Amino acid sequence: MPTWLIIVIVVLILLAAGGILARSQQLKRSRPAFERNLAQVERDLVTAAAADRGWDREHLEAAARRIGTERLGSEPEELTLIEVLDRPGTDEDQAVFDVRAGGKNHRLVLGRRDGEWMAAER
Repeated sequence: MPTWLIIVIVVLILLAAGGILARSQQLKRSRPAFERNLAQVERDLVTAAAADRGWDREHLEAAARRIGTERLGSEPEELTLIEVLDRPGTDEDQAVFDVRAGGKNHRLVLGRRDGEWMAAER
């Protein structure tokens, strides 16, 4: 095996190992912020639900599953509510989900019209 090929392989292995290490450190640093944001979403949802029954968690997740199935072509494997936008009135409300379906992650934005949850664009 030529020397230059060995050097290229070693450099590629070092770059891959460095990338893996850097990504794991970045995830470790960003995890607390993610947890805080997720906790804030939960608090926002509780606040919204107290003021408006349309924010009922079961009702909201059922709509997300239905819309996710329609849009993605398969039943969502996992739903994670990541953002709640409870604006004045109900037609401006939005709920943002991370949806895992078909082995891939998708972003699903729901909005309300006439009290019903439907797909919305952000």
